Amino acid sequence: MLFSGIGQTGQQALRDSSVLLVGCGALGCVVADALTRAGVGRIRIVDRDFVELSNLQRQMLFDEQDVTEHLPKAIAAARRLRQINSDVIIDPVVADADCNSLPGLASEASLLLDGTDNFEIRYLLNDLSLETGKPWIFTGCTGSHGQVMPVLPGRTACLRCLLPSPPPPGSVETCDTAGVLGPAVSVAAALQAALALKILTGHTAEITGQLSVIDVWTGAMRQVDTTALKNAATCPACCHGERLWLNGTHRAASTVLCGRNAVQITPPEPLQRTLPELARQLQNSGQITLNKFLLRLQLQNPEKDSDLRETGMELTIFPDGRAIIRGTSDPVVARSLYSRYIGG
Repeated sequence: MLFSGIGQTGQQALRDSSVLLVGCGALGCVVADALTRAGVGRIRIVDRDFVELSNLQRQMLFDEQDVTEHLPKAIAAARRLRQINSDVIIDPVVADADCNSLPGLASEASLLLDGTDNFEIRYLLNDLSLETGKPWIFTGCTGSHGQVMPVLPGRTACLRCLLPSPPPPGSVETCDTAGVLGPAVSVAAALQAALALKILTGHTAEITGQLSVIDVWTGAMRQVDTTALKNAATCPACCHGERLWLNGTHRAASTVLCGRNAVQITPPEPLQRTLPELARQLQNSGQITLNKFLLRLQLQNPEKDSDLRETGMELTIFPDGRAIIRGTSDPVVARSLYSRYIGG
């Protein structure tokens, strides 16, 4: 409250606000931590994944105990954040944010935050922002680079002004090819958190919507003015109302997870059995780990005459039927495994 940009009025505005954070990996952890400590009233965290040992290099809310307990990231993050500030309502949701679920998840939020690692969800957030008028903040990080851009519908350029369509496969670096440097995550997420505080305390008039690009390895930082993109009035989304991701036209049934050697499978229909029932069905298929959030099947003896020869492949199944298949980056192989062990 001593900071002139916030004061008592701004602090009360933070307490009264609600944000939706989609993705609680490296970026999401830093942002969630900052906003919880700042006293944002309600934070809904949506994440589809679970904590793994490799996450601990850069995902600051998690520890080895979370890995041992096989906790979903949203649940582990909520547990930690509640210990930091018990006045903040933390609402963890273990789910995949898609065109069907995201509008409902965002219904109470006044700000949408990007903590993801894939463009499909970012374009979906962009569509939802334009459709509802709620601002969102695009944030990305790969290697030593980070980039941040706020989107204020009707005022600034949107993501599709900047990138009319997702980058073609192989055209940009990913965390698979370039890795992720922890400090780059922290800097990019800190800029996102600062913009969030600015928006939530009513200082949107001071936001220009420019794209900030940083390189923590070289120390370089540049800001790209996106005004001309907005003024060109050629954007199919914010100027012509196209909502390809929100209406489900552009939607993937399988998603390769960045840096994980894993594929997510999202079935068109929900799981027809409970996780304990599924565990009994799979008890002879491999090593089973079960808790109330997920079921993990580690395959012990893949069939020698099949194409699934990788050792240690794992299927992590969530109550809604969504699964993460680890040990392959090939969606065809992942869908085959899903069909064999879960069905559908």
